[in-house]
Amino acid sequence: MVVFLVLVSAVVAQNGAARDADHSAPGQASNAAANTGLAVLRLGAGDLIEVSVYDVAELTTKTRIAGNGEVYLPLIDHVHLAGLTIEEAETLIQKQLSDGGFVKDPHVTVFVNEYASQGASILGEVARPGIYPVLGEQRLFDLISAAGGLTDKAGRSVTLIHRSEPEKPISLALSRNVADNPGSNVTISPGDTLIVRRAEIVYVVGDVGRPSGLLMESGRVTVLQAIALAGGTTRTANLGGARIIRKGPEGMTETRVPLKKILRAQAPDVPMQANDILFVPGSVGKAIVGHSLEAVVQAAATVGMVAVIP
Repeated sequence: MVVFLVLVSAVVAQNGAARDADHSAPGQASNAAANTGLAVLRLGAGDLIEVSVYDVAELTTKTRIAGNGEVYLPLIDHVHLAGLTIEEAETLIQKQLSDGGFVKDPHVTVFVNEYASQGASILGEVARPGIYPVLGEQRLFDLISAAGGLTDKAGRSVTLIHRSEPEKPISLALSRNVADNPGSNVTISPGDTLIVRRAEIVYVVGDVGRPSGLLMESGRVTVLQAIALAGGTTRTANLGGARIIRKGPEGMTETRVPLKKILRAQAPDVPMQANDILFVPGSVGKAIVGHSLEAVVQAAATVGMVAVIP
């Protein structure tokens, strides 16, 4: 009967630890998660910890480990905790409290509220850029998912920078469906930084079927391609008034485009550059000057995105 009760207690404790780990808030990790299969985790600069001493509530302290690896604790002053496991940190604090004669036979608990040193940063075109915990085996797609997925302006590559080799960034391919590139689903380590590149975009607004932002995933888009992907021109379009609006060092410029001749194959197609706006006015439209130019730029900012297939 005694053996049976011991086994039941062990199972209940194990299940309780699993539930604690499952219900930890994003960016946090419970001590249960840190001590079940993840004992190699060590405290580091930036980690937010809570130190408590049993039956001495006045000594409870919530603090973040400083850049030099130290924290300030009541009575024992500064203590270097970076590089220690939770158990090692508890033992060290207990020893200093005891050796200093501050607390007799102290029992110290260190709880990690936030493992900042065990997180990976994801920046760029994801829904929620930030630092996310890497407490077990995490992969690229896991981190992208934790960050809310890719935005509609995400490009087809991500840069991975390892903390141990910041001078050697790695470029990994992505696609609209990340599962199409399983080889890019690499392991992510604490301290890594991921940057999801923003795709180069051109815009088509005005009298076209579907005013759109076109992701230049193929690296090249021409006026003819842009018009086709935007659903063509409408019957009220002023083809002779089409122009490309481009932002340069000296501000916004306008370049006329012989769209009517291009559509009739009477003039060469015109390549577009990233962030160009192709504007096709209506037949009764006025020249784009002053506030009208600003209106076109604002219209470009509100259109939906369409990927240009290579």
